[in-house]
Amino acid sequence: MYAIVRAGGRQEKVSVGDVLLIDKVSAQPGESIELKPLMLVDGADITVEADKLAGVKVAAEVVKAAKGPKITIMKYKNKTGYRKRQGHRQPLTQIKVTKIG
Repeated sequence: MYAIVRAGGRQEKVSVGDVLLIDKVSAQPGESIELKPLMLVDGADITVEADKLAGVKVAAEVVKAAKGPKITIMKYKNKTGYRKRQGHRQPLTQIKVTKIG
């Protein structure tokens, strides 16, 4: 059994026990969060209707806060001596899916 959930502006395919990185959520490590299911696949049964999915809950436990890879932003203008270097690391949250159903 697996589900497609909306997590942090993206859609992720999750099963029980999966560990994944999503955009930062305001929950502490050890707390439980609920993800919104968009599709549920259980063997040959596929559920996509909103009224049937209203009763389905996908629970996940927050494992830890994390950061994405470093991205370097360079700006340069020719013949003027203008150079600017900037870096960015996106804050993420690592979660583990505990229950689908």
